[in-house]
Amino acid sequence: MLSTRVTLPAAPPSTASTPPPARDVTGVRRVRLVLGAVVAGIALLVLTGCGSEDPGAAQTAQPARTGSGTVDSASAGLSTPSAAASPSPSGAATVAVPAGVTAGIVIFDRQQGAFVVQQKASWRFRSASLVKLLIALDYFWDKGPSYTVPAADKPKLDVMLRSSDDSAATGLWKANGQREIVTRMVQRLGLRDTAPPPVSQPGYWGYTAVSAGDLVRVYQFILDKAPAPVRDYIMGNLHASTKCGTDKYDQSFGIPSTFRKPWSAKQGWSGFGDNPATPCAAPAAYQPSAPGQFVGVAAPPNAPDMSGEVLHTTGTVGDGDRYIVAVLSVHPNGTQFAKAATTLTKLTQSLPLPAAVKNS
Repeated sequence: MLSTRVTLPAAPPSTASTPPPARDVTGVRRVRLVLGAVVAGIALLVLTGCGSEDPGAAQTAQPARTGSGTVDSASAGLSTPSAAASPSPSGAATVAVPAGVTAGIVIFDRQQGAFVVQQKASWRFRSASLVKLLIALDYFWDKGPSYTVPAADKPKLDVMLRSSDDSAATGLWKANGQREIVTRMVQRLGLRDTAPPPVSQPGYWGYTAVSAGDLVRVYQFILDKAPAPVRDYIMGNLHASTKCGTDKYDQSFGIPSTFRKPWSAKQGWSGFGDNPATPCAAPAAYQPSAPGQFVGVAAPPNAPDMSGEVLHTTGTVGDGDRYIVAVLSVHPNGTQFAKAATTLTKLTQSLPLPAAVKNS
């Protein structure tokens, strides 16, 4: 995981366009008609509400279900980047977020084809290791129809997805075009808020900008649109997520600590330093076959990103990967990893999902 931070642009606030002034009309009848329309419009606003609860957070369009139980790509925005976003569905829950913490939360119920939560769905965070999902998808993109993983690449992909290994990610990042990986995947999946790292820092894969809404779109693609070998390989690794990352950080916060098996998880953390205060008994890190094959992510003294350390938990919960869960968070600058992990886990435990899928 990255130990440094950089300032990324926040998503611009959504603003409603101002209608042009009405033309002057004469005659009592016309005035009455205009006034009647205005009164009706005001009544409609009172009944339906106006704007988003979260300033600047455009809501994700609700995907439609197909007869086969998959998400329709056009409705989900997976292949139509210009599709208009819709407001939060009726009945979507709101989750309380601790003071000082900014969180983007999206939960999608694949069985019902409906969102459970959409909260700051388009708020941009630096990705940390969540970008490894895009690195993996890009790796597979042109390897059809068999999508076979060569023996030399399998250790890299496995440890990157299961244990969030940074060296493996950096090797694949550099080999496949760095920032171009993100640009390609944004176009392929119709992502709306994701952007590559700054041009001046192309090697910093963890500085990719992402949102909770886009992470749900990524999982929707993997589960419902990706070729079966790709889906099974990526999800198989995420279902085998290890307790410890290879950097000795404990990655069992959030989803792994909240839900009963089966669950899958891809975690992200950044800004907490290279050495955790309480090291986790980590699995073996990927070791390049040739010295210098992979270049570690540099760590210059960057300004805090969105005022603090980031911690993310994403994945699926329930039989058949029923619920897609994405909780992205940024904590006050200087927050220790243990405190951030506890905060995020409590936040995840409060999510409005059935007790049957949660730990007792």
